[in-house]
Amino acid sequence: MSQQTALIIDDEPDIRELLEITLGRMNLRTRSACNVKEAYQWLTRERFDVCLTDMRLPDGTGLDIIEFVQKNYSDTPIAMITAYGCVDTATQALKAGAFDFITKPVDLVRLREMVSSALRLPVTKMPPAITEGPLLGQSVPMHKLREQISKLARSQAPVYISGESGSGKELVARQIHLQGARAKQPFIPINCGAIPAELMESEFFGHKKGSFTGANEDKPGLFEAARGGTLFLDEVADLPLSMQVKLLRALQEKAIRPVGSQQEHLVDVRILSATHKNLADEVAAGRFRQDLYYRLNVIELNVPPLRERPEDIELLSESILKRLNTDAVRLRFHPEALHKLKGYSFSGNVRELENILERAYTLAEGEFIHAQDIQIQQKEQPPAPAAQPLTAPGLAQSEPEQVVNLELHLEDIERKLITQALEETRWNRTAAAERLGLSFRSLRYRLKKLGIE
Repeated sequence: MSQQTALIIDDEPDIRELLEITLGRMNLRTRSACNVKEAYQWLTRERFDVCLTDMRLPDGTGLDIIEFVQKNYSDTPIAMITAYGCVDTATQALKAGAFDFITKPVDLVRLREMVSSALRLPVTKMPPAITEGPLLGQSVPMHKLREQISKLARSQAPVYISGESGSGKELVARQIHLQGARAKQPFIPINCGAIPAELMESEFFGHKKGSFTGANEDKPGLFEAARGGTLFLDEVADLPLSMQVKLLRALQEKAIRPVGSQQEHLVDVRILSATHKNLADEVAAGRFRQDLYYRLNVIELNVPPLRERPEDIELLSESILKRLNTDAVRLRFHPEALHKLKGYSFSGNVRELENILERAYTLAEGEFIHAQDIQIQQKEQPPAPAAQPLTAPGLAQSEPEQVVNLELHLEDIERKLITQALEETRWNRTAAAERLGLSFRSLRYRLKKLGIE
């Protein structure tokens, strides 16, 4: 196997020498440049496996070199070396396409970790085929999404994944992880709205034995569990302000302090985050820290809702049905059933499509799923805002003669009300039961009866 090569770009001889010695001990061949012009000459003459560039150079900036590499040698990961505390500069570099950044004075342990991670990046491949993988779709929005995932997987930049509930944000986060240099390391998803506020710090950062009542032994936190891999903060807008401060410090310092400990520990973790809320609106309302928002939202990736890609509904439906089919029961779609699905606006996106098809699979008789097995309203109204009281979608618009089966019609209304309450309470069943005026036991019975997961 040929020796890998690194390009070092810095106008300070001492820094260049330090980096050359460090990378040489990693069995890398090095080339050095003291300015932008010399860097371009090296890049046009040789292929490099990794590049390190200073921000300030005599005849330009590191951003110029990052843009040049992105345009001409996009397979080559490039990292920025910047002054300590220059968060804006580091953010600019990541947005321009830098793999990662490191601050001066250079921490050699951190440097070696970063370079090793860059060298593990897979060779760029075409985005997965539309008929394979978890992100199915032949629509323009899905082609664009897969291309963006492929590009973001080659970076260590924090990514904020926006999109409606049920659109597949965690699936997107997993694909960024699996297509990147951290694919063989842990992917740890956290639902920030599901952790009680009083346990949050311990869950994130861990705790030492005896640090509080019930702490009978040392416990590593989720940051430690994700070491070397990816931490996915789902519903990050639900973090209380007190925890937002602590998370911000952990991201800035790339270090954590377990509850009850006097020492911080460095952690190498990539952060991906998501929420179905508009995070900018949460910042404007004072519920989310602006500095944390900018730290998480270095790059935003929007997951398109299902109603914006109706041409993908048939492919998704066939894939879901294939998963539902067993050796004993194998069903197919009647053309009218697919036509009915294509005419529906899915407020719950792919998750709602899955629930509808699971019920249809159970109700169907014979070898086909027919249109009457698809229990949805043909003319779906837009979902009510979260702050509005619960309503029964479609009830006011339904004429008596349109109700073919009263029991099924009422079950459909009940399902929509329960699903709406669950989504508005982040699938907290106790809170949803209170919102609906039901006992927890009564809600649990209805969930089982209606087949709601």
